[in-house]
This record gives sequence, structure tokens and C-alpha cells, in this order.
Amino acid sequence: MNSFFQFVAGGWWQIILTVIVAYLLGSINFAIIITNIVNKGKDIREMGSGNAGFTNVLRSVGKVPAVFTIVFDFVKAVIAVIVGGILFSMISADGGIQAQEFSAYGKYLAGLFCMLGHMFPVYFGFRGGKGVVTISALMAVAEWRVFCIVLTVFLIVFIITRIISLGSIIGGVCYPVVTFFLTFFVDYRPSLTTNTPHSVNYVIISTLFTLFISICVIVKHGENIKRLANGTEKKITAKK
Repeated sequence: MNSFFQFVAGGWWQIILTVIVAYLLGSINFAIIITNIVNKGKDIREMGSGNAGFTNVLRSVGKVPAVFTIVFDFVKAVIAVIVGGILFSMISADGGIQAQEFSAYGKYLAGLFCMLGHMFPVYFGFRGGKGVVTISALMAVAEWRVFCIVLTVFLIVFIITRIISLGSIIGGVCYPVVTFFLTFFVDYRPSLTTNTPHSVNYVIISTLFTLFISICVIVKHGENIKRLANGTEKKITAKK
């Protein structure tokens, strides 16, 4: 744990820059921007469910705007996560696996603040979306194995129910569980018999990051959870 605190002390400017860049990128809400362009000044937050995200754009604006929304929101998060990884890789570490772990911390931190920017965008009065697409991008860049498993869970739930919010909530619940399982049982435990073992800090920090992200996503889906409980949550539809 001492090496982690030394890392924080030695890389304070990279940490601050990662947070700022990721948050500002996350605050570029393409659901709001694209709807404003397509519907000539209309605000997606005043339409449909009121959420500034892909699903509401699909229902309220149309398929093509929704596709552009999800692609651009995904790309902005990918850029943020890559930048975070690069900045953290510049921090002096103990080399080998440890250096790779520090780079992963940068990706998680960038993904977290990109999500917060998407949820609470500084450019749009701090009223944004639910962050599901940005978190998907974080998973894809930071840990592709987690992304594949969680995406599979999401798709199974969605195919069965046709309810995006339910798939997103269940995927969010699975995120820290899958992260812990892979980092501990697949990465950490087998590496103990090698010359470059993983740090248990990596397991703890990765799991805590993903747990906090999962809680944020679930909390943002509070209204959806209420509608799911009383059976009024809508299945996916698209405006022609």
C-alpha cells in the first residue's frame, strides 16, 4: 500500500489533469446536442422520459440520431479512458506489473469522471444522462474480459425482456462482481507463483472503483426501478 501512496504523491498533477479532462469530455452530452440539431432547438430533457441518453433519443427523436448519440458518447469515453491511462503511465512506478496496474488506475479514474461528467454536465446545467454508454466504453478499454461478460448479461436480459433499463441495472450489479472475480481468481492468485505477481492492491482498488461506478448507475436508474417494480416500465420502441 505504501507504493500506492507514493504513486499518488508523485503523480498529483497527472491525477488532477485526468480528472479535469475526463469530466469535461464527459460533459459533452451528445443526446442534447444531436436532438437540438435534428429537432431545431428542442431539448431532449423536455421530451419523453426526460433523460439525456440513447434510449430517450431512440424513442423521442429517431433511430439515426440515437445511433449517432451512442457512437459519439462511446467515443468520448474511450478518448477519456485512453488519456487517463497515458497520463498515469507517465508516473514513476516500480516497473513491470506494477506500472501496468498504475495505468489501469488512470483508466478507471478517467472512466469514473467521464461518467460523472455525462451525468452532471457542466455545459448543460448539470442535468445529463445515466452514464451507461460511458461505462461500457470504460469496460471495453480498461478490461475487455469484463466488458464481454457484462455485455453478454445485458444482451440476454434485453433479448428476454426488451427493457434496456433492466439490462443496464443488472449489468451494473454484475460489474464489480465480475471485476473482483477476474482480478482475484484469474489475475492475482495465479500470478503469485511467477516472478512478477500482481498486487492485491490492484484487486481492491479495481473492485472499489467498479463498485462505486455501479452504485452511481443504479442510483441514476431509481425511477426506472420504481417503474419496474410496479410493472409500468416501457419496452424498447423507436420513433420512425
